[in-house]
Amino acid sequence: MTTEFRDIEREKFAINAKTCEWTIRAMTALRANIDISIKMHGPRDHLDQGDIFMFNHFARFETFIPQFLIALETGVYCRSIASGEFFAQDNTFSRYLRALGGVPNDYERLLPFLAEEILRGGKVVVFPEGGMVKDRRVLAAERPHPKRPDYSVYSRTADTRRAHHTGAALLGLCIDGFKIGLSTLIEKGHRDELSRWAGILEREEDDLRTTLAKPTLMFPANITFHPLRVDQNLLAWAADMFTGGLSPKMAEELIIEGNLMFKKTDMDIRLGDPVDPRLQFNWLDRRMLAKRVERARSIDDLFRPASTLEKITDRVTQYAITRHIKPLRNHCMAVMYSNLTINVSHLASRLIMMWLADGVTEVDISHFDRTLYLAIKNIQQAEDVHLHRGMKNPADYIGIFELNCPQIRFFIDSAVQLGLIERKDQKYCFLPKLQEDANFDQIRMDNPIMVYANEMAPIHAAWQALERARVEVDHLSAVDIAHRRFDDEIRAWSWNRAKYKGPKYDAINQQETATADSRPYLLLPNGQTRFACGVLLVHGFLASPAELNTLGEKLSALGYAVMGVRLAGHGTSPHELQKRKWTDWLESVRRGYEILAPFCDQVIIVGFSTGGALSAIHAADHPEKLAGLVLAGTPLKFRNRNLMFVPLLYGANKLMGWMPSAQEMLSFRPNESEHPDINYRNIPIGGLHQLRQAVAEMQKRLPDIDCPTLILQGDGDQVVDPASATMIRRIATNAPEIDVQMIKSERHGIVNEDIDGTHDRIIDFISDHCAAEMIEASAIPAQ
Repeated sequence: MTTEFRDIEREKFAINAKTCEWTIRAMTALRANIDISIKMHGPRDHLDQGDIFMFNHFARFETFIPQFLIALETGVYCRSIASGEFFAQDNTFSRYLRALGGVPNDYERLLPFLAEEILRGGKVVVFPEGGMVKDRRVLAAERPHPKRPDYSVYSRTADTRRAHHTGAALLGLCIDGFKIGLSTLIEKGHRDELSRWAGILEREEDDLRTTLAKPTLMFPANITFHPLRVDQNLLAWAADMFTGGLSPKMAEELIIEGNLMFKKTDMDIRLGDPVDPRLQFNWLDRRMLAKRVERARSIDDLFRPASTLEKITDRVTQYAITRHIKPLRNHCMAVMYSNLTINVSHLASRLIMMWLADGVTEVDISHFDRTLYLAIKNIQQAEDVHLHRGMKNPADYIGIFELNCPQIRFFIDSAVQLGLIERKDQKYCFLPKLQEDANFDQIRMDNPIMVYANEMAPIHAAWQALERARVEVDHLSAVDIAHRRFDDEIRAWSWNRAKYKGPKYDAINQQETATADSRPYLLLPNGQTRFACGVLLVHGFLASPAELNTLGEKLSALGYAVMGVRLAGHGTSPHELQKRKWTDWLESVRRGYEILAPFCDQVIIVGFSTGGALSAIHAADHPEKLAGLVLAGTPLKFRNRNLMFVPLLYGANKLMGWMPSAQEMLSFRPNESEHPDINYRNIPIGGLHQLRQAVAEMQKRLPDIDCPTLILQGDGDQVVDPASATMIRRIATNAPEIDVQMIKSERHGIVNEDIDGTHDRIIDFISDHCAAEMIEASAIPAQ
């Protein structure tokens, strides 16, 4: 290559730093003002280490996002391969793409040019699918290698299925082949080769040595969107209005991709494990690569097809590279597709297609929900799969049992709107359109269920989770479901502890003193699954299940099944409690009861302080199997008169929430706890407001309690006015039996500290109203 040609090439494809900087600022501003949530998963140092980044392609704006994120993280402006049609004319847009690092895919020196860029420290973004794959339909060969399946995708231009492009694999192999070959020559004493290639690449010899020692790392990555929306948007409406009518293809792209950007959408970008091309080469390849590099006059020679080389020796040495292209390409594709971020819509879509394949055209809604729930629980146990946060945070899916799961409701509503599913007589009816062939450019609009099902198809663990769920759904007992729901409680605790550990919460979190294990617990003595009696323990405000753990262990030792509830917002961070409502606390109690009840013939609820108020509200709903209620230190009146100012503080907090410094100042108050190892050190003002509302609701519901009730109250309690005990007894007029026992204590924590025989009093009440003897155990052991 002449110096003149090289200069022309550099000028033609020069990256303009100012253009890139402007674009990054513009995209940063856009990102802050649109509803798409972009999350990059994987170690951040991978972006620094990587040379070639490979992405799947579903939407047009994806061609800008990876370069934007890499530049933000590393400061390196990437090269990217774009369709030659965008460069056909020398206009403002084509010049803009070149300034951003774009290179047309039909450029005659495309791969040698990119190789030179990488050897000088650059990075390259490639889309090996060769275009948008709107149907997400990726097929493997009939007999693929188990670890490197030979995938294919539909090509719109060729109107047929074809293999993925091999350019990225060839690029990686040629670069590492060059590094290996030149390093081998240098080791053999051919110092002149280092000088020659330093001149060709216009690099200092020491810099080139450093480059040779670094492996050329390829990072296959997967971009997943959730959810897909097919409703009309302002972008499509405006374009249609001003252009006098859009083609179906253009309308589809504006609707789907406009909704991805401007309506709440998660865009998960997940980098797979790095692929090192040099690992493809064996000892014989390395010897041939040295010869190939020695004979090459430029980088271009390493990319020449073997069939174009005149000498047989050159063809043989070139074979050391070319024979690895397809295996490397296939391996990269396997990594790319295995890094799909699986969401609930994937599972629901594939589940529907599995039923249709079996000739099932309608299912009971309850059967659908239970099967889908079991599939979620199954895939949570799978290894080497990546789950969308909607399947990792139980709060996003546990409403599935009450038809109150927003993810599923949106999925079903969209399918009904599109004529894919019909709701009728408490069934989902799968309509013929689900199985009809859809036009490639319309499938995202016409049948997103098929798109989701196609996208999930390469993930075998997801198939297995669904197949197992379909088998289990008709055989699992209520106890089996309860075990899974308890697992959700543990996952919710873990999720929220992690969520509220970020730096922006440090100011409060670092003051916290609680060290006791704050997770919920389910105690099933001797591994049994059937008990005559179970006890639900509900802790107080600012505390955690640890507050009643000692009592729980005593009850378990006596043969009772015990569930220690974690009230939402507790046992994690005061910041979580600040965001919870008292109704969330009540839902925690209800879920705990539903988890415990399948193990028992009867249930006693023991609530302490605020937990007592919540327990009373739940008892007022007359849950099945409820045999008695214990309210310990439960407030109707508080000693602290400052609580009357909570509404004022809460209102000020809401008013000043737009000022971060003011919000931090107004949101929390210090708490001098009796048990700093259990309770939050900081009281959220919002939590106090919710506490007042919970107590007010209890007062209204007390007349509805119709079970035996024991009220325990410290006579010198410094938190709860002791008069609360008699007030509760006076209002709970329909309880068949109410026993008020005053505890000699000036402390609030009468249960935690077992003051004045509090534990024995509770145990005596339980034994009087609910036998502890265990009935015949189930054949399924406790988990």
